[in-house]
Formats: sequence, C-alpha cells, structure tokens
Amino acid sequence: MIFGGVGDLSVRKLLPALFMAHRHGNLPKATRIHALGRQAWDKTMFLSFIQEKVPGFIGEASQQPDFTSAWASFLDRLNYVSLDATQSGDFVALGAALQPGSTRVHYFATAPSLFTHICAHLSANGLIDARTRVVLEKPLGHDLASAQQINDEVGRYLHESQIFRIDHYLGKETVQNLMVLRFGNTIFEPLWRSPYIKSVQITVAESVGVGSRAGFYDGTGALRDMVQNHLLQLLCIVAMEPPVSLDPDAVRDEKLKVLRSLRPMSVADVARDTVRGQYTAGASEGDAAVGYLQEANIPPDSNTETFVALKVHINNWRWANVPIFLRTGKRMAERRSEIVIEFADLPFMLFPDAPRQPVNRLMIRLQPEEHVQLQMMAKEPGSGMRLRPVSLNLDLESAFAGRRAEAYERLLMDVIKGRLTHFMRRDELEAAWTWVEPILNGWQLLNEKPKAYTAGTWGPAASSALMARENAAWVEEA
Repeated sequence: MIFGGVGDLSVRKLLPALFMAHRHGNLPKATRIHALGRQAWDKTMFLSFIQEKVPGFIGEASQQPDFTSAWASFLDRLNYVSLDATQSGDFVALGAALQPGSTRVHYFATAPSLFTHICAHLSANGLIDARTRVVLEKPLGHDLASAQQINDEVGRYLHESQIFRIDHYLGKETVQNLMVLRFGNTIFEPLWRSPYIKSVQITVAESVGVGSRAGFYDGTGALRDMVQNHLLQLLCIVAMEPPVSLDPDAVRDEKLKVLRSLRPMSVADVARDTVRGQYTAGASEGDAAVGYLQEANIPPDSNTETFVALKVHINNWRWANVPIFLRTGKRMAERRSEIVIEFADLPFMLFPDAPRQPVNRLMIRLQPEEHVQLQMMAKEPGSGMRLRPVSLNLDLESAFAGRRAEAYERLLMDVIKGRLTHFMRRDELEAAWTWVEPILNGWQLLNEKPKAYTAGTWGPAASSALMARENAAWVEEA
C-alpha cells in the first residue's frame, strides 16, 4: 500500500522499482500493489495515469522486447483506492480491498504530519497485526523534539521491528559493498584508522536546483534534507567498528556508537567549521540557471542554505585527530556522490621529483556511476625515476555481469522479506538529530546570511578554505 500513491516519489521511484522487481520474478506471485490517494479516481483512471507517467522513469527496460508483456502483467497487480488519510471512514474501503491473511507493507510517501493519522486509522480499522510493516520516508522530523514525537506516535501502534525508516543511499550497491571492502578483506582494515588515514571527505553533490520541491525545501535546507540522514549514514558505514555479526541490531549498534561519538559543536565551532551557501544565477549542465531567490515559490529574502560543508571529528581511538569533511549542495558543477579516504603522507619522500599531491587515496563513487578506485604512485616508463599517480579500478558494472537493482528496488525487497539491516533504528535517528540540532541553533545565533556561490560551481570559496586549514583539498581541487 502506497500512501501518496500518485505523488512524485511513487511515480519516479516506487512504482518503477516495483515493476523491475516484478519483471525479474522477485515479487511473490500473490503480491498486490494498492496506490492510495485523494483523487476521486476509479481503477481505469488510475491505470491511464500510470501508463502516461511511469514508463519514462523505468529507463532501458522500457525498450526491451519483453517490456510490453511484463508491463501488462504488472498492471494486473495494481489497484487504486481513493482515500483521505485523515478520515478513518475511508480506511473501510482499503480493508475491503486487501487479501485476508497477507503480509502488509504500508509505505508512507506523505508528509510526516500524516503518519500518526494513518497509523491510528489503520489500527482503528483492524489493519495492523504482527505481520504489518510500515516504511517511513524522510524527513523524519524538523528537529529532535519533532522526530521523537513521530517515533512516539508511530510506536504506539507498531513494534520497532515493524518500522522501516528508509534512506535510499543505504540501498546503493557501492554503499553495501563498502562493508565488504572493509570487513571482508585484510588489506584495508589494519590501515583504517588514525594515524594511517589523514582525512576523509564525503560529498553528495546535485546539479539540479530545488525544482518542484521549493515550498518544502525552503523550510528545510540542506543540513536537514541531506546531512542529518544521507551523509551521516554514509559516515557511519565508513567509521563504524566491525559488528559481531550481520544481524540488523548488531550492525545498527555499531552505527549508533559512531553517531554518539561525534564531537558536539559549540557556537564557536559552528562559526569556524561550517559553511552555509546559497546558489545564485549561473549555468548548469550547459543551460542557464536562475538563482535560488529567483526560483518559483521562494521568498526573495530567504536565508535557507542550499549548500553545506562541515568539518567534523569522531571522539574515539580509531578516528582521533582525523578531520572528516562533509559536503552537499544543489546546482553544483556536476552530480556526484563519493567517499574519499586520503591516507597519511609518507614520513620521508625518497623520490624528490614525485608529484606533490597525495600518494594514496581510496575513492568510492556512489553516483552517477559506481566504482572503487585506489590511487597510488608508479614509475613512468623510461630512464630516471619519474613518478605519477595511477589507479587500480573496480568497475562494478563490468566486474559483475548482469542486472544490478536500483536502491529503492533493493530496499523494497528488504522490507518485503523483513530485513532491517539497511534501515535506521529509532535511537540512530534521534542520535543524528541530537548532533545536528546545535548546528542549527548556532546558525540561528550567528544570524549570518549564506555565502553566495554561482550555479554550476563547487560551492562557496569558504568551503575550500575549510579544507585548506587542514592542508587538504576537495578531490576536484587537488
């Protein structure tokens, strides 16, 4: 059941992901998919809408010879129920549409303000039992208090083991491969610590602007929208200790320790170690781009940040004195998500003509392509000892033949199978908010406008200065 079943997330991500799972035989045969929305449609009107909107988001699969038959059989699984999530009486029709004795997954692709209404009305109509699962989309709260309120209210009706707080970055193949890279090989783990690592940088850059999300985004900003969830979750996987097993709680216990070890920021720390930016008019992907303040539905005096860069520290033995840089923004030079592990400098450079750039880097690219690259020095052919950096590349697409599921498809299948490992537990979410909230409060006290950066660039100059103070540089500037 997709609450918000004709909304943007459902059309762009959820239904395409479910179609791909269906096409490749991964959905149980009896699976039915119910889209729920306020529109007073019947099934025929809904299917007409789906036929028009969804195939464009399926990608190359829509051009394959088997698409027509696969699409037709997928449509047979779909149903539409007209439902107002705030009206308990509307849930009677939903109950009538469901198969008795089935495992039920309720995906809340709605505003968080509706989560409690939905849970209460599901419960009142006898639609919650031990086999019920709910998926909560971000943002889960606007601050710590609101996140706790959502958790309390949903927790009145469902056990923690039934709640799947989704972060689609945790469904990416390369992110899941990072755990294997670290804990399935001996070559990295002995060096995965201070003093062998000089710095870590995590970037989630978007080339697009706020688009149709302007109304939501202006009340949220980049820190809440991206750092509090996506970037901190990536940091947890980079920094966590080896779990005792792959049991969901064993993995999530170690991630929680990372979040609780993040050094809290004072107002002075916020002023020194954070950068807020807001894009101005420029060019993006070859086209002219308006500034944030010129976007539709954005107040002309908005101080919302569209870019954030942070220097953070983890207070434990493994990561003592290792600066960790987090960066995210809209209208940046390109769409790119990556993790860069920069290993320590050599204690003595034997080769005087060696390049000055870092000798060893591990670069883990999450998007748009997925690969792992280890940079090291090698001798150029010919006489003399001229060195230059070369890379060992693991291209996941060429290394593993065959189809690789997208993040939402992988995570939806985890929900259906009841696997919680790649979903946030309540204490994780609240620990992340506990660390983020003082930064928000510090910005409010400092009352400084975001620094301007031109659309199509890598953000404000202050972001580079933040790195330079640690004798480091973002990858594209190195």
